[in-house]
Amino acid sequence: MTVLLFLLGVLFVVLGVGLSIGLHEIGHLVPAKKFGVKVTQYMVGFGPTLWSRTRGETEYGIKAIPLGGYIRMIGMFPPRPGDKPGTLRVSSTGRFSQLADEARQLSLEEVKPGDEDRVFYKLPVHKKVIVMLGGPMMNFVIAVVLLTGILTTYGVATAQAGARVASVSECVVPASEAATKTTCAADDPKTPAFTAGILPGDEIVSVAGQPITTTADVGKLIRPRVGQQVDVVVRRDGVEKTLTATPIRNSVQQVGPDGTPLVDADGRPIVQETGFLGVSSGAIIGYERQSVTAVPGFVGEQLLATAGVVLKIPQKMVGVAQAAFGSGERDPNGPVSVVGVGRMAGDATAGKIPWIGGENGMDPFVFLLSLMASLNLALFVFNLIPLLPLDGGHVAGALWEGTKRGFARLRNRPDPGHVDVAKALPVAYAVSSVLIVMSVLLIYADLVKPISLGG
Repeated sequence: MTVLLFLLGVLFVVLGVGLSIGLHEIGHLVPAKKFGVKVTQYMVGFGPTLWSRTRGETEYGIKAIPLGGYIRMIGMFPPRPGDKPGTLRVSSTGRFSQLADEARQLSLEEVKPGDEDRVFYKLPVHKKVIVMLGGPMMNFVIAVVLLTGILTTYGVATAQAGARVASVSECVVPASEAATKTTCAADDPKTPAFTAGILPGDEIVSVAGQPITTTADVGKLIRPRVGQQVDVVVRRDGVEKTLTATPIRNSVQQVGPDGTPLVDADGRPIVQETGFLGVSSGAIIGYERQSVTAVPGFVGEQLLATAGVVLKIPQKMVGVAQAAFGSGERDPNGPVSVVGVGRMAGDATAGKIPWIGGENGMDPFVFLLSLMASLNLALFVFNLIPLLPLDGGHVAGALWEGTKRGFARLRNRPDPGHVDVAKALPVAYAVSSVLIVMSVLLIYADLVKPISLGG
Protein backbone atom coordinates (compact mmCIF):
# COMPACT_ATOMS: atom_id res chain seq x y z
CA MET A 1 0.00 0.00 0.00
CA THR A 2 2.87 2.37 0.84
CA VAL A 3 4.43 1.83 -2.59
CA LEU A 4 1.09 2.46 -4.27
CA LEU A 5 0.58 5.68 -2.34
CA PHE A 6 4.11 6.78 -3.24
CA LEU A 7 3.44 6.14 -6.92
CA LEU A 8 0.17 8.06 -6.73
CA GLY A 9 2.04 11.08 -5.39
CA VAL A 10 4.62 10.84 -8.17
CA LEU A 11 1.85 10.46 -10.77
CA PHE A 12 0.15 13.58 -9.42
CA VAL A 13 3.35 15.56 -9.93
CA VAL A 14 3.90 14.16 -13.43
CA LEU A 15 0.38 15.16 -14.46
CA GLY A 16 0.67 18.50 -12.68
CA VAL A 17 3.98 19.34 -14.32
CA GLY A 18 2.63 18.30 -17.71
CA LEU A 19 -0.45 20.47 -17.25
CA SER A 20 1.66 23.43 -16.10
CA ILE A 21 3.92 23.11 -19.16
CA GLY A 22 0.95 22.72 -21.47
CA LEU A 23 -0.77 25.81 -20.08
CA HIS A 24 2.49 27.76 -20.23
CA GLU A 25 2.74 27.08 -23.95
CA ILE A 26 -0.94 27.90 -24.45
CA GLY A 27 -0.09 31.26 -22.88
CA HIS A 28 2.22 31.79 -25.87
CA LEU A 29 0.03 30.07 -28.45
CA VAL A 30 -3.22 31.96 -27.96
CA PRO A 31 -1.88 35.53 -28.30
CA ALA A 32 0.44 34.49 -31.14
CA LYS A 33 -2.48 33.15 -33.16
CA LYS A 34 -4.63 36.13 -32.12
CA PHE A 35 -2.02 38.48 -33.57
CA GLY A 36 -1.79 36.48 -36.81
CA VAL A 37 1.59 34.79 -36.29
CA LYS A 38 1.84 31.41 -37.99
CA VAL A 39 2.42 28.70 -35.38
CA THR A 40 3.50 25.40 -36.91
CA GLN A 41 3.93 23.33 -33.75
CA TYR A 42 2.65 23.12 -30.17
CA MET A 43 4.52 20.47 -28.21
CA VAL A 44 4.58 19.38 -24.58
CA GLY A 45 7.88 17.68 -23.82
CA PHE A 46 11.05 17.09 -25.85
CA GLY A 47 12.62 14.22 -27.69
CA PRO A 48 10.71 11.62 -29.74
CA THR A 49 7.07 12.40 -30.48
CA LEU A 50 4.66 10.03 -28.73
CA TRP A 51 1.50 11.46 -30.23
CA SER A 52 0.60 14.33 -32.52
CA ARG A 53 -2.30 15.56 -34.56
CA THR A 54 -2.50 18.45 -37.01
CA ARG A 55 -5.33 20.93 -36.73
CA GLY A 56 -5.31 23.61 -39.38
CA GLU A 57 -1.72 24.80 -39.80
CA THR A 58 -0.53 23.68 -36.34
CA GLU A 59 0.71 20.28 -35.22
CA TYR A 60 -0.23 19.53 -31.60
CA GLY A 61 1.68 16.78 -29.82
CA ILE A 62 3.24 15.16 -26.79
CA LYS A 63 6.89 14.16 -26.66
CA ALA A 64 8.69 11.56 -24.58
CA ILE A 65 10.69 13.73 -22.15
CA PRO A 66 8.34 15.82 -19.96
CA LEU A 67 10.91 18.45 -19.01
CA GLY A 68 9.53 21.38 -20.95
CA GLY A 69 7.65 22.32 -24.07
CA TYR A 70 7.56 24.79 -26.92
CA ILE A 71 5.57 26.39 -29.69
CA ARG A 72 7.21 27.00 -33.04
CA MET A 73 6.54 30.39 -34.64
CA ILE A 74 7.90 31.36 -38.04
CA GLY A 75 10.09 34.42 -38.24
CA MET A 76 11.26 34.59 -34.67
CA PHE A 77 14.40 36.36 -35.90
CA PRO A 78 14.48 38.99 -38.66
CA PRO A 79 16.42 38.15 -41.83
CA ARG A 80 20.04 39.23 -41.98
CA PRO A 81 21.44 41.21 -44.88
CA GLY A 82 22.21 38.68 -47.58
CA ASP A 83 19.64 36.11 -46.48
CA LYS A 84 17.75 34.49 -49.32
CA PRO A 85 14.52 36.41 -49.98
CA GLY A 86 11.45 34.58 -48.80
CA THR A 87 13.23 32.65 -46.07
CA LEU A 88 13.21 33.28 -42.33
CA ARG A 89 15.02 31.75 -39.43
CA VAL A 90 12.82 29.93 -36.93
CA SER A 91 12.98 29.25 -33.25
CA SER A 92 10.66 28.45 -30.38
CA THR A 93 9.71 29.41 -26.87
CA GLY A 94 11.13 26.23 -25.34
CA ARG A 95 14.62 26.47 -23.85
CA PHE A 96 15.99 23.10 -24.95
CA SER A 97 14.14 23.24 -28.28
CA GLN A 98 15.95 26.48 -29.05
CA LEU A 99 19.27 24.83 -28.31
CA ALA A 100 18.45 22.07 -30.79
CA ASP A 101 17.31 24.57 -33.41
CA GLU A 102 20.43 26.70 -33.14
CA ALA A 103 22.67 23.59 -33.08
CA ARG A 104 21.33 22.78 -36.54
CA GLN A 105 22.74 26.07 -37.78
CA LEU A 106 19.49 27.98 -37.42
CA SER A 107 17.67 25.83 -39.98
CA LEU A 108 15.62 27.90 -42.37
CA GLU A 109 11.95 27.47 -43.02
CA GLU A 110 10.52 28.59 -46.30
CA VAL A 111 7.76 31.12 -45.90
CA LYS A 112 4.81 30.19 -48.08
CA PRO A 113 3.11 32.80 -50.21
CA GLY A 114 0.84 34.87 -48.03
CA ASP A 115 2.84 34.23 -44.85
CA GLU A 116 5.25 37.14 -45.31
CA ASP A 117 3.35 39.28 -42.80
CA ARG A 118 2.65 36.43 -40.38
CA VAL A 119 6.12 36.34 -38.89
CA PHE A 120 6.85 37.09 -35.27
CA TYR A 121 9.54 39.71 -35.82
CA LYS A 122 7.12 42.03 -37.64
CA LEU A 123 4.78 42.29 -34.65
CA PRO A 124 4.63 45.64 -32.85
CA VAL A 125 6.72 45.72 -29.69
CA HIS A 126 3.77 45.50 -27.31
CA LYS A 127 2.42 42.43 -29.11
CA LYS A 128 5.82 40.71 -28.95
CA VAL A 129 5.90 41.34 -25.23
CA ILE A 130 2.38 39.98 -24.78
CA VAL A 131 3.21 36.78 -26.69
CA MET A 132 6.42 36.12 -24.78
CA LEU A 133 4.99 37.02 -21.36
CA GLY A 134 1.90 34.89 -21.99
CA GLY A 135 3.67 31.71 -20.89
CA PRO A 136 5.11 32.96 -17.58
CA MET A 137 1.88 34.79 -16.79
CA MET A 138 -0.05 31.55 -17.23
CA ASN A 139 2.21 29.93 -14.59
CA PHE A 140 1.62 32.89 -12.29
CA VAL A 141 -2.16 32.57 -12.71
CA ILE A 142 -1.98 28.84 -11.92
CA ALA A 143 -0.02 29.57 -8.74
CA VAL A 144 -2.44 32.30 -7.65
CA VAL A 145 -5.47 30.06 -8.23
CA LEU A 146 -3.92 27.21 -6.23
CA LEU A 147 -2.78 29.43 -3.37
CA THR A 148 -6.16 31.16 -3.24
CA GLY A 149 -7.89 27.79 -2.99
CA ILE A 150 -5.54 26.62 -0.24
CA LEU A 151 -5.89 29.80 1.81
CA THR A 152 -9.64 30.18 1.55
CA THR A 153 -10.74 26.53 1.81
CA TYR A 154 -8.02 24.92 3.94
CA GLY A 155 -6.17 27.76 5.64
CA VAL A 156 -2.69 28.45 6.94
CA ALA A 157 -0.94 26.67 9.79
CA THR A 158 -1.52 28.41 13.13
CA ALA A 159 -0.31 27.37 16.57
CA GLN A 160 -3.25 26.48 18.82
CA ALA A 161 -3.47 26.48 22.60
CA GLY A 162 -2.04 23.34 24.16
CA ALA A 163 0.83 20.94 23.51
CA ARG A 164 1.19 17.64 21.72
CA VAL A 165 3.64 14.87 22.62
CA ALA A 166 6.25 14.62 19.87
CA SER A 167 8.24 11.73 21.35
CA VAL A 168 8.55 9.66 24.52
CA SER A 169 11.92 8.46 25.84
CA GLU A 170 11.84 4.85 26.94
CA CYS A 171 14.73 4.99 29.42
CA VAL A 172 16.48 7.58 31.55
CA VAL A 173 19.69 8.77 29.92
CA PRO A 174 22.03 11.38 31.44
CA ALA A 175 22.45 14.51 29.36
CA SER A 176 26.12 13.65 28.76
CA GLU A 177 25.08 10.43 26.97
CA ALA A 178 21.94 11.68 25.22
CA ALA A 179 23.73 12.48 21.96
CA THR A 180 25.42 9.08 21.61
CA LYS A 181 23.15 6.54 23.26
CA THR A 182 20.35 5.47 20.92
CA THR A 183 19.12 2.23 22.50
CA CYS A 184 18.11 1.28 26.02
CA ALA A 185 19.80 -1.51 27.95
CA ALA A 186 17.71 -4.02 29.88
CA ASP A 187 18.77 -2.55 33.23
CA ASP A 188 18.23 1.10 32.25
CA PRO A 189 15.46 2.72 34.35
CA LYS A 190 12.30 3.56 32.44
CA THR A 191 11.17 7.15 32.20
CA PRO A 192 8.10 8.28 34.14
CA ALA A 193 6.31 9.12 30.87
CA PHE A 194 6.95 5.65 29.42
CA THR A 195 5.82 3.97 32.64
CA ALA A 196 2.67 6.10 32.80
CA GLY A 197 1.69 5.12 29.25
CA ILE A 198 2.04 8.51 27.56
CA LEU A 199 2.26 8.07 23.80
CA PRO A 200 3.51 10.21 20.90
CA GLY A 201 0.60 12.15 19.44
CA ASP A 202 -1.19 12.58 22.77
CA GLU A 203 -2.50 16.09 23.34
CA ILE A 204 -1.53 17.23 26.85
CA VAL A 205 -4.60 18.86 28.33
CA SER A 206 -3.36 19.52 31.88
CA VAL A 207 -0.56 18.69 34.33
CA ALA A 208 -1.25 18.59 38.08
CA GLY A 209 -4.64 20.17 37.45
CA GLN A 210 -3.13 23.15 35.58
CA PRO A 211 -4.26 23.65 31.97
CA ILE A 212 -1.59 23.53 29.27
CA THR A 213 -1.68 26.44 26.83
CA THR A 214 1.86 26.27 25.41
CA THR A 215 4.61 23.67 25.19
CA ALA A 216 6.63 25.63 27.76
CA ASP A 217 3.90 25.00 30.35
CA VAL A 218 4.73 21.28 30.43
CA GLY A 219 8.29 21.83 31.61
CA LYS A 220 7.33 24.55 34.07
CA LEU A 221 4.85 22.26 35.80
CA ILE A 222 7.06 19.14 35.80
CA ARG A 223 10.42 20.58 36.89
CA PRO A 224 9.52 21.45 40.52
CA ARG A 225 7.58 18.20 41.18
CA VAL A 226 10.42 15.73 41.74
CA GLY A 227 9.13 12.59 43.48
CA GLN A 228 5.51 13.77 43.47
CA GLN A 229 2.71 11.86 41.81
CA VAL A 230 1.28 14.06 39.08
CA ASP A 231 -1.94 13.61 37.14
CA VAL A 232 -1.33 14.16 33.43
CA VAL A 233 -4.54 14.48 31.42
CA VAL A 234 -4.10 13.67 27.74
CA ARG A 235 -6.52 13.60 24.83
CA ARG A 236 -6.05 10.53 22.63
CA ASP A 237 -8.31 9.81 19.65
CA GLY A 238 -10.73 12.42 20.97
CA VAL A 239 -11.00 10.82 24.42
CA GLU A 240 -9.46 12.32 27.55
CA LYS A 241 -7.39 9.99 29.74
CA THR A 242 -5.90 10.71 33.15
CA LEU A 243 -2.44 9.16 33.57
CA THR A 244 -0.30 9.27 36.68
CA ALA A 245 3.44 9.92 36.50
CA THR A 246 6.11 10.62 39.12
CA PRO A 247 8.83 12.96 37.82
CA ILE A 248 12.36 11.98 38.82
CA ARG A 249 15.46 14.07 39.33
CA ASN A 250 17.68 13.99 36.29
CA SER A 251 20.37 16.00 34.55
CA VAL A 252 18.79 17.46 31.44
CA GLN A 253 20.25 19.75 28.85
CA GLN A 254 18.97 23.30 28.93
CA VAL A 255 17.41 24.76 25.81
CA GLY A 256 17.17 28.29 24.54
CA PRO A 257 13.98 30.27 23.91
CA ASP A 258 13.79 28.82 20.39
CA GLY A 259 14.15 25.24 21.63
CA THR A 260 17.81 24.87 20.60
CA PRO A 261 19.90 22.77 23.03
CA LEU A 262 22.49 24.94 24.80
CA VAL A 263 26.20 24.14 24.94
CA ASP A 264 29.17 25.85 26.58
CA ALA A 265 32.28 27.27 24.90
CA ASP A 266 33.76 23.79 24.61
CA GLY A 267 30.66 22.36 23.00
CA ARG A 268 29.55 20.44 26.09
CA PRO A 269 25.83 20.39 27.03
CA ILE A 270 24.73 22.92 29.63
CA VAL A 271 22.74 20.82 32.09
CA GLN A 272 20.66 21.33 35.19
CA GLU A 273 19.21 19.06 37.85
CA THR A 274 15.45 19.18 37.56
CA GLY A 275 12.26 17.17 37.46
CA PHE A 276 12.17 14.87 34.47
CA LEU A 277 9.21 13.23 32.75
CA GLY A 278 10.73 11.94 29.51
CA VAL A 279 8.64 13.61 26.83
CA SER A 280 9.30 16.20 24.20
CA SER A 281 6.31 18.23 23.13
CA GLY A 282 5.41 20.54 20.29
CA ALA A 283 2.74 23.02 19.44
CA ILE A 284 -0.70 21.89 18.30
CA ILE A 285 -1.08 23.10 14.75
CA GLY A 286 -4.45 24.10 13.39
CA TYR A 287 -5.35 25.47 9.98
CA GLU A 288 -7.37 28.67 9.85
CA ARG A 289 -9.14 29.70 6.68
CA GLN A 290 -8.29 33.14 5.35
CA SER A 291 -10.35 35.67 3.47
CA VAL A 292 -9.62 36.50 -0.16
CA THR A 293 -8.10 39.79 0.99
CA ALA A 294 -5.21 37.85 2.53
CA VAL A 295 -4.27 36.28 -0.81
CA PRO A 296 -2.29 39.20 -2.38
CA GLY A 297 -0.03 39.55 0.65
CA PHE A 298 0.57 35.81 0.88
CA VAL A 299 1.27 35.50 -2.85
CA GLY A 300 3.67 38.44 -2.60
CA GLU A 301 5.58 36.76 0.23
CA GLN A 302 5.83 33.50 -1.71
CA LEU A 303 6.90 35.36 -4.85
CA LEU A 304 9.69 37.20 -3.01
CA ALA A 305 10.86 33.96 -1.41
CA THR A 306 10.90 32.23 -4.80
CA ALA A 307 12.78 35.11 -6.41
CA GLY A 308 15.33 34.92 -3.61
CA VAL A 309 15.94 31.24 -4.31
CA VAL A 310 16.20 31.83 -8.08
CA LEU A 311 18.68 34.69 -7.65
CA LYS A 312 20.86 32.52 -5.42
CA ILE A 313 20.81 29.47 -7.69
CA PRO A 314 24.51 29.79 -8.71
CA GLN A 315 25.53 29.95 -5.05
CA LYS A 316 23.18 27.16 -4.00
CA MET A 317 24.31 24.88 -6.83
CA VAL A 318 27.71 24.72 -5.14
CA GLY A 319 26.02 23.27 -2.06
CA VAL A 320 24.06 20.85 -4.25
CA ALA A 321 27.30 19.57 -5.81
CA GLN A 322 28.98 19.23 -2.42
CA ALA A 323 26.03 17.24 -1.11
CA ALA A 324 25.77 15.05 -4.21
CA PHE A 325 29.46 14.13 -4.33
CA GLY A 326 30.43 14.57 -0.68
CA SER A 327 29.12 14.27 2.84
CA GLY A 328 27.25 17.57 2.96
CA GLU A 329 23.50 17.83 3.51
CA ARG A 330 21.03 19.32 1.04
CA ASP A 331 19.63 22.75 1.79
CA PRO A 332 15.86 22.28 2.31
CA ASN A 333 15.36 25.76 0.79
CA GLY A 334 17.56 25.05 -2.20
CA PRO A 335 16.62 24.20 -5.80
CA VAL A 336 15.26 20.79 -6.78
CA SER A 337 14.56 19.08 -10.06
CA VAL A 338 11.27 17.60 -11.20
CA VAL A 339 12.60 14.30 -9.87
CA GLY A 340 13.00 15.89 -6.43
CA VAL A 341 9.50 17.34 -6.53
CA GLY A 342 8.11 13.93 -7.48
CA ARG A 343 9.99 12.28 -4.64
CA MET A 344 8.63 14.80 -2.13
CA ALA A 345 5.12 14.17 -3.39
CA GLY A 346 5.56 10.41 -3.12
CA ASP A 347 6.94 10.67 0.42
CA ALA A 348 4.01 12.90 1.41
CA THR A 349 1.31 10.55 0.14
CA ALA A 350 3.13 7.50 1.54
CA GLY A 351 3.22 9.02 5.04
CA LYS A 352 7.02 9.35 5.17
CA ILE A 353 7.02 13.02 6.19
CA PRO A 354 6.08 13.36 9.89
CA TRP A 355 4.39 16.76 9.63
CA ILE A 356 2.14 15.70 6.75
CA GLY A 357 -0.99 13.69 7.46
CA GLY A 358 -2.30 12.55 10.80
CA GLU A 359 -4.08 14.58 13.44
CA ASN A 360 -1.47 17.33 13.68
CA GLY A 361 -0.20 17.45 10.11
CA MET A 362 -0.95 19.09 6.81
CA ASP A 363 -3.34 17.27 4.52
CA PRO A 364 -1.25 15.40 1.89
CA PHE A 365 -3.43 16.65 -0.98
CA VAL A 366 -2.97 20.24 0.17
CA PHE A 367 0.78 19.64 0.29
CA LEU A 368 0.69 18.40 -3.31
CA LEU A 369 -1.24 21.49 -4.38
CA SER A 370 1.26 23.72 -2.60
CA LEU A 371 4.09 21.93 -4.42
CA MET A 372 2.41 22.72 -7.74
CA ALA A 373 1.91 26.33 -6.71
CA SER A 374 5.59 26.64 -5.77
CA LEU A 375 6.67 25.02 -9.03
CA ASN A 376 4.58 27.44 -11.10
CA LEU A 377 5.90 30.43 -9.18
CA ALA A 378 9.42 29.20 -9.87
CA LEU A 379 8.63 28.83 -13.59
CA PHE A 380 7.19 32.36 -13.62
CA VAL A 381 10.22 33.95 -11.99
CA PHE A 382 12.80 31.87 -13.84
CA ASN A 383 11.36 32.61 -17.28
CA LEU A 384 11.50 36.35 -16.61
CA ILE A 385 15.31 36.31 -16.49
CA PRO A 386 16.27 38.61 -19.41
CA LEU A 387 18.56 36.14 -21.17
CA LEU A 388 18.00 34.05 -24.25
CA PRO A 389 16.70 31.42 -24.71
CA LEU A 390 14.32 32.23 -21.83
CA ASP A 391 11.12 34.17 -22.48
CA GLY A 392 12.60 37.15 -20.66
CA GLY A 393 15.38 37.33 -23.25
CA HIS A 394 12.86 37.80 -26.06
CA VAL A 395 10.99 40.36 -23.97
CA ALA A 396 14.25 42.25 -23.41
CA GLY A 397 14.93 42.21 -27.17
CA ALA A 398 11.46 43.59 -27.92
CA LEU A 399 11.81 46.34 -25.31
CA TRP A 400 15.23 47.28 -26.67
CA GLU A 401 13.70 47.53 -30.15
CA GLY A 402 10.99 49.84 -28.82
CA THR A 403 13.57 51.94 -26.98
CA LYS A 404 15.74 52.38 -30.09
CA ARG A 405 12.74 53.38 -32.17
CA GLY A 406 11.60 55.82 -29.51
CA PHE A 407 15.00 57.53 -29.43
CA ALA A 408 15.05 57.64 -33.25
CA ARG A 409 11.69 59.39 -33.32
CA LEU A 410 12.78 61.91 -30.70
CA ARG A 411 15.86 62.74 -32.75
CA ASN A 412 13.99 62.71 -36.10
CA ARG A 413 16.18 59.89 -37.36
CA PRO A 414 15.20 57.02 -39.65
CA ASP A 415 13.58 53.94 -38.15
CA PRO A 416 16.47 51.70 -36.98
CA GLY A 417 14.45 48.64 -37.91
CA HIS A 418 14.00 45.39 -36.03
CA VAL A 419 16.45 44.36 -33.34
CA ASP A 420 18.23 41.19 -34.36
CA VAL A 421 18.01 39.16 -31.17
CA ALA A 422 19.83 36.40 -33.03
CA LYS A 423 23.03 38.29 -32.24
CA ALA A 424 22.56 37.10 -28.69
CA LEU A 425 22.69 33.44 -29.77
CA PRO A 426 26.11 32.90 -28.17
CA VAL A 427 24.49 33.86 -24.88
CA ALA A 428 21.63 31.48 -25.66
CA TYR A 429 24.09 28.64 -26.26
CA ALA A 430 25.92 29.40 -23.02
CA VAL A 431 22.73 29.70 -20.96
CA SER A 432 21.29 26.53 -22.47
CA SER A 433 24.47 24.62 -21.69
CA VAL A 434 24.43 25.86 -18.10
CA LEU A 435 20.75 24.89 -17.74
CA ILE A 436 21.46 21.38 -19.02
CA VAL A 437 24.36 20.93 -16.60
CA MET A 438 22.27 22.27 -13.72
CA SER A 439 19.37 19.99 -14.59
CA VAL A 440 21.58 16.90 -14.74
CA LEU A 441 23.28 17.80 -11.44
CA LEU A 442 19.95 18.44 -9.70
CA ILE A 443 18.44 15.20 -10.96
CA TYR A 444 21.52 13.27 -9.80
CA ALA A 445 21.46 14.97 -6.41
CA ASP A 446 17.74 14.30 -6.01
CA LEU A 447 18.40 10.62 -6.66
CA VAL A 448 21.45 10.08 -4.43
CA LYS A 449 20.98 12.78 -1.77
CA PRO A 450 17.36 13.97 -1.76
CA ILE A 451 16.21 16.87 0.39
CA SER A 452 14.80 15.62 3.70
CA LEU A 453 11.47 17.05 4.83
CA GLY A 454 11.35 14.91 7.94
CA GLY A 455 12.22 17.70 10.36
